[in-house]
Amino acid sequence: MNEASATKQKNIDEKFCKDCGEIINEKAEICPKCGVRQLPAPGSLSSVAPNGKSKLVAALLAFFLGGFGIHKFYLGRIGWGIVYLLFFWTFIPAIIAFIEFILYLVMSDEEFNRKYGGA
Repeated sequence: MNEASATKQKNIDEKFCKDCGEIINEKAEICPKCGVRQLPAPGSLSSVAPNGKSKLVAALLAFFLGGFGIHKFYLGRIGWGIVYLLFFWTFIPAIIAFIEFILYLVMSDEEFNRKYGGA
């Protein structure tokens, strides 16, 4: 059996390209061989939108500081953030933010990127 037909072995800090199967660095965003962007696994909370906004960060901000609208400011919804700040004393924004926390966690990456991924 020659070397070309041997199975590829990757190290701990490496992964396989999702398109061509080449072994690349674990943190590589683009495969150096085929040039295809390496997207995170579907449903992972660590995915990041094209503008750098993270679904996990938005969910955590909604959970811990949502009553003040901090997650709205983070996602670029400044007007809604101000509304949350004006009415935080009623605890209504906190209840809505808890619901949004759950929605962010179950939202698909594509939907999150469509709603909040604009540059």
